[in-house]
Amino acid sequence: MTDKSAKFGIGAIVKHRLYPFRGVVVDVDPEFDNTDEWYESIPAELRPDKAQPFYHLLAENSDSYYTAYVSQQNLLPDAENGPIGHPDVDEMFDGLDGERYLLRPEAFN
Repeated sequence: MTDKSAKFGIGAIVKHRLYPFRGVVVDVDPEFDNTDEWYESIPAELRPDKAQPFYHLLAENSDSYYTAYVSQQNLLPDAENGPIGHPDVDEMFDGLDGERYLLRPEAFN
């Protein structure tokens, strides 16, 4: 993959292409920046290319809230655009403005 530009910005609401979860983007790595152990834990046939943006998400599914690290190729815009119920959302964002969350000024690092 040659295009390393991020399709989703901080506050974007996204869903996974294969698995039933959605989340809000809280950080973006221009390319893979996690451990080799994490990468190797992904089944080889599903393992994404490292040379693409990877997103840190506050994620939710029907059972729980968690953080997720997901390649750009596995994310889609979330047409639902409803609020994300993750308990950390209110610490980072001022609320939902249509399709995205508004980052709190104090959340900038």
